[in-house]
Amino acid sequence: MWLVVGLGNPGAKYARNRHNIGFRVVDELARGMTWKDGKLGGVTATGPIGGTKVVMVKPMEFMNLSGFAVQRTAAFHHVPVEDILVIHDEIDLDFGIVRLKNGGGHGGHNGLRSIQDQLGDGGFARLRMGVGRDPNKPAGSKDAAAWVLADFPSSQEAAVTRMISAGCECAEAVVARGILAAMNEHNARASVL
Repeated sequence: MWLVVGLGNPGAKYARNRHNIGFRVVDELARGMTWKDGKLGGVTATGPIGGTKVVMVKPMEFMNLSGFAVQRTAAFHHVPVEDILVIHDEIDLDFGIVRLKNGGGHGGHNGLRSIQDQLGDGGFARLRMGVGRDPNKPAGSKDAAAWVLADFPSSQEAAVTRMISAGCECAEAVVARGILAAMNEHNARASVL
């Protein structure tokens, strides 16, 4: 069984934010499944992907507290860290780039930091959805909050849809063949733009 986590912030005002791309990918993956309040700090949808049982979770606490729902859901379903895939926005990838990664640090991402803190381990797989950096900020600027908490502009919506589709393909490959095989298969992919 895999635990597939989509990161985002709860509430309608955040739904189209760059920070919520993880929610949008798991919503598409769970199409046809029913989201339920798991009473573990998130909503969950359970079903098969390619014959493998998957529990999808969207933490319903804000991004910097995401780890609590992930840890509780993983513990409840007895999912080890190496069978967790976290889907998140990534400012260090240009907009339109979708990449898989096996383990690593949090890179300043508050959702990843919270998950690592609560799991006590950074060995989970990641699906990094490139949202790029604010072109109006100086290179190397650490202040990305306003950028990731802003909506994608409507001119990018078709590309966002293609990113979500590519993200679903990557997640399905991870569940079917494991993170290393999925990385080999998908990380050479060009931007969806």
